[in-house]
Amino acid sequence: MPVKDRGVSTFALVVIVAVVMGALLVAFILFRHTATPLRGPSAGVHRTLTEEQKAYLPLLEFTDARMSAAENFLGDTVTYLDGRVTNKGTRVVRRLDVELRFVDMLDQVVLRETAHPVTQQTSPLKPGETRSFRVTFEHVPADWNQAPPAMTPTSVEF
Repeated sequence: MPVKDRGVSTFALVVIVAVVMGALLVAFILFRHTATPLRGPSAGVHRTLTEEQKAYLPLLEFTDARMSAAENFLGDTVTYLDGRVTNKGTRVVRRLDVELRFVDMLDQVVLRETAHPVTQQTSPLKPGETRSFRVTFEHVPADWNQAPPAMTPTSVEF
C-alpha cells in the first residue's frame, strides 16, 4: 500500500511559528536589557568644550530632583528621574548634556549615565527659562541609595 505524503501538519506549523516568534521576542528583550541606552544623537561622544562653554556650565542650575518608579507592561520596574533645569545665563542653550551619578550607601558611584534635557528635538532653553525634564532608567543597581543622582552639566551648545 502506498503512503500518501500530506506535508507538514497544521499543528507542527503553528509550533514552528510560535518557537520562532518566542526566539525573536527573547532576542529583542535581551538586546534592550544589555544595550546602553543612548539619549539623543551622538550620546556618549565626548566633545571638546571652548572656554566660553566651560564658563557657561555653572550658569545651568538643576533643582527639584525626584525619583519615582512604576511597573511597565512586561512587569519590570522602570525608574524615573524628574527634575528642572534653569538657564541663569544670557545665551540660548540649544543642547545640554548632563552626567548623572548614582551612589550607594558608602557614597561610591554605582551607575553613571548621560542625560540630554535639551536637544535638537526640543525647543532651545532661553535665558532665564526653567524647564522640567524626565529621564527613564530600565535598570538601577540594587545597592543604589535611593536618592536622586548628582547632576553635573558636561556639555553645552549655543
